[in-house]
Amino acid sequence: MYVKQDVQQVSEKFRKREFVLEITEGNYSEYPKFQLINDKCALIDSVSVGEEVEVSFSLKGKPFQSKTGETLYFTNLDAWRIEKPAAQGYGNANTPPDAPYFNEIPDNLPDDNLPF
Repeated sequence: MYVKQDVQQVSEKFRKREFVLEITEGNYSEYPKFQLINDKCALIDSVSVGEEVEVSFSLKGKPFQSKTGETLYFTNLDAWRIEKPAAQGYGNANTPPDAPYFNEIPDNLPDDNLPF
């Protein structure tokens, strides 16, 4: 986690909490901002800045009509699950230690030739 912000009470029934991840691929880093809403705001309470996390999220978007009549579009990444990676360096906290990597081929496959 790169940035973790405090909870913002937007209205009587709506609150949100934003956080930013640093995702490094190659020579460049990306910094996507996610939001947690209402009862999900506490999901990052136990996560510290600098810790690695896996985020499950929904991509949301809404149009908004400005005062000048222009239609603007807003995009949100609504996080709904945050997990710390397993100590083994793969999978997540719910992955059993003996689970295969996603790209491993099991040894016990049948020798049948399939027609496709």
